Amino acid sequence: MKNKFYLASFLFLFIAGSYSISAQNTTNSSTQVKNLMVKKRAFNSKFGYGFRVQIFYGDETKARSLQNKFRGNYPNVYTKLDYDQPYWKVQVGNYKTRLEADKAMVSFSEKFSGLIVIPLGK
Repeated sequence: MKNKFYLASFLFLFIAGSYSISAQNTTNSSTQVKNLMVKKRAFNSKFGYGFRVQIFYGDETKARSLQNKFRGNYPNVYTKLDYDQPYWKVQVGNYKTRLEADKAMVSFSEKFSGLIVIPLGK
């Protein structure tokens, strides 16, 4: 008698659980998804070229030496030395998403300090 009660309650809970799981598969928020896609496209139109990690902003000699030091530590990563009057910038990497740039910045921060992620605008 006790076993029948346990079996019946187990079956009831199993059926009720599977019904509630199948009810969660529907999506009624297509307008929310469309709004999110519009916002993402607007963001990408402003920052369409990706991201870089800036490792230095200052005078030329220090910028060139830091670029060479970075190339020695990370030879496969793209480096760019840029002049924005009156300062020099050393930017590294070409990353499509901010997440990729943030991950790279964390790995570079073991050997370099003062790093920031720079969006590359159009």
